[in-house]
Amino acid sequence: MTITERTLRTSALLLIAGFVVHNGDHARRGIDATGEAVVWAGTLTMVLATVIVTLIMTRHSLAPAAATAGGAAIAIGVTAAHLVPDWGPLSDSLIGGEVDSFTWVAVLLEIVAAAWMAWVGLTLLKRNNFQFGDGLVQS
Repeated sequence: MTITERTLRTSALLLIAGFVVHNGDHARRGIDATGEAVVWAGTLTMVLATVIVTLIMTRHSLAPAAATAGGAAIAIGVTAAHLVPDWGPLSDSLIGGEVDSFTWVAVLLEIVAAAWMAWVGLTLLKRNNFQFGDGLVQS
């Protein structure tokens, strides 16, 4: 399968969907169920995702690099916050928690979407020999 600009845009839309579903689930469970540090981390994630998606949708030459770095950071951050045992103020561990399957699906959707975006961005960077040009690499 050839990785194209369309694939990067699709990954951006999936990240938006994953973010909305995941944060909608936080609202469904009640904002008080989440610590203040996790709420702020989620807010920072929203800002980061907005910048990445804007770069992708405007076909900016930095879009593949932003997708790679930002997608990886979001995937790792959400994984660290939710899929490992409680480790501190940035943790909202689902392990052993009283959450339903929708919560698990919501978290996994955002992680998979962010990781896929990172992979697509990296593939485009590699295709362009890690050079930034006049817009996204097309094939």
